[in-house]
Amino acid sequence: QVQLVESGGGLVQAGGSLRLSCTSSELTLGVYNMGWFRQGPGKEREGVSYITFNGGATLYGDSVKGRFTISRDNAKNTVYLQMNSLKPEDTAMYFCAPKIQGGGDWYDPTLYGYWGQGTQVTVSS
Repeated sequence: QVQLVESGGGLVQAGGSLRLSCTSSELTLGVYNMGWFRQGPGKEREGVSYITFNGGATLYGDSVKGRFTISRDNAKNTVYLQMNSLKPEDTAMYFCAPKIQGGGDWYDPTLYGYWGQGTQVTVSS
């Protein structure tokens, strides 16, 4: 089964930074528009950020605008999420996934597939 692998999570103090990475050994990510999502305990999966296949356009959820930056390096088959000025409310499991269905809203997780196990981000106050 094809899965993506997320890494880079950890425990950080409020105001700190982390850089998440997402890659796959089986899937060529460069042909997909990609999304980062997060899911906190007892919460629904939330769209965090989105990048087109060539990196030409990016989108962000309102709660992370100005603090998070999505990027990709297709030569390395990797998508990144730079997270700055982290807040306790950013605490969640973070996932990346390719958008495998066309149309719809970028933040709709039902349009994505090949979910990985995620990487945990915990921000202490």
